[in-house]
Amino acid sequence: MNGGGDEGAAASAVPLPALEWKFSQVFGERTAGEEVQEDDCKLKKSLVDSNLEMLVDLVNATHHTVDIISAIEFDKSGDHLATGDRGGRVVLFERTDVRDHGSRRDLERLDYSIGRHPEFRYKTEFQSHEPEFDYLKSLEIEEKINKIRWCQTANGALFLLSTNDKTIKYWKVQEKKVKKVCEMNLDPSQIAGNGNIASSSISNSPRKHLPNGGCSERSNNYPGNDFLFPPGGIPSLRLPVVVSSQETNLVARCRRIYAHAHDYHINSISNNSDGETFISADDLRINLWNLEISSQSFNIVDVKPANMEDLTEVITSAEFHPTHCNMLAYSSSKGSIRLIDLRQSALCDTHSKLFEEQEAPGSRSFFTEIIASISDIKFSKDGRHILSRDYMTLKLWDINMDSAPVATFQVHEYLRPKLCDLYENDSIFDKFECCLSGDGLRVATGSYSNLFRVFGCASGSNEATTLEASKNPMRRQVQTPPRPARSLSSLTRVVRRGAESPGVDANGNAFDFTMKLLHLAWHPTENSIACAAANSLYMYYA
Repeated sequence: MNGGGDEGAAASAVPLPALEWKFSQVFGERTAGEEVQEDDCKLKKSLVDSNLEMLVDLVNATHHTVDIISAIEFDKSGDHLATGDRGGRVVLFERTDVRDHGSRRDLERLDYSIGRHPEFRYKTEFQSHEPEFDYLKSLEIEEKINKIRWCQTANGALFLLSTNDKTIKYWKVQEKKVKKVCEMNLDPSQIAGNGNIASSSISNSPRKHLPNGGCSERSNNYPGNDFLFPPGGIPSLRLPVVVSSQETNLVARCRRIYAHAHDYHINSISNNSDGETFISADDLRINLWNLEISSQSFNIVDVKPANMEDLTEVITSAEFHPTHCNMLAYSSSKGSIRLIDLRQSALCDTHSKLFEEQEAPGSRSFFTEIIASISDIKFSKDGRHILSRDYMTLKLWDINMDSAPVATFQVHEYLRPKLCDLYENDSIFDKFECCLSGDGLRVATGSYSNLFRVFGCASGSNEATTLEASKNPMRRQVQTPPRPARSLSSLTRVVRRGAESPGVDANGNAFDFTMKLLHLAWHPTENSIACAAANSLYMYYA
């Protein structure tokens, strides 16, 4: 860690001991030899003889795996976790050990060293986005979930925002009791399991028709239409009554759709602390929305030049301040972060502060601008610091000191000699996310080979832990067979870019560019991390 200053450190002066991280849970782990489900309609390929180990006819082909996780987010309480995938689905998980051990205050005092650990379970899932096609621009819009953000809960219902490249949706997830139809005229003893009259004691009576019959589920198991009245008829006719049973179903309903406001791909959404508004950002614009109004938004940042040939940088990420509803920050592809104040003007053309590290003399190369691009920014819980992730480093900024970051963390410096290879296989454009602990004492981000790193950012801390998300110590390790030829292990660069066979550098650092941990989230109140490796969700705690 290279400190840029002591006065802005996000912690106390006493160094804290390094945390001991342990594996907790895994969801969606693949078994040996199992392939991620592929969307064949989007993957145009032909496989030649396996001895040649190469793919052909990959022009305009897209390697699209629908099960790969593309977004992770804890809610504010940490009791719920949401993931989005490339297939447009949102999966929700809920905390289970909260109910086992009482209130939140009791939970915070749990001693995880005696065998307990935070536990989540699958709650529900729903299809958030579908693939679309823009006929005016001849553009295919993927269903992939780019971001998920939780909103304030109300009346026991969960609310969240999810977005793909063009459309944001506002979802409500709520438990609803299953309704049944009861109190009919027919005698239940005369109704067979298939809904027909069981007894023939009234078979000689005139046939009449009733609308419904029996006490059964509303959607099925109704008796037939040809019911028979008993002799003398029915003295009184009772209308069917719909009652709620003890059974409940989780129902996800789309409350609002915020569309047609972005010409470019949406890279960020962020809720405001006022609970009423949120922002969405694409490459050139940031729009402000009201949660209750989907028909219009306000453009608050516009960096599009009059002549697109003059374009030098784009917006890469945007985030609202956690407590000040008038402040937000956005990052750019040039490695800068701008803090803006919505009270200054309706269109925030000018920034309040600019956070940008000065380039060292003589260090510029062909890759300098590419690796300087910031892929993600996060505010600390108190809003005092901003964490940013570029390709090679994590940087921690104090919003009161814009001259330099207060700390810089090298994530995978051993890859610097391989920047040329990373550029050739497009890995240099991977967008890694970052996160901070709730107490602001540690930061985390992902790397290749399904590794993620945790750094201590307290003053004097030298904590730097590397964990591999693909390892599951709770299960017997099964030797994974070699991937088939189409797994890119030996493709030539002429056939396909974007792959590199795994290897080891001179210092023993393993790297596999086909396995990348891009998405992770830190629990808001505990030292617990959820991270995604391909289609698997791994949970670690300390």
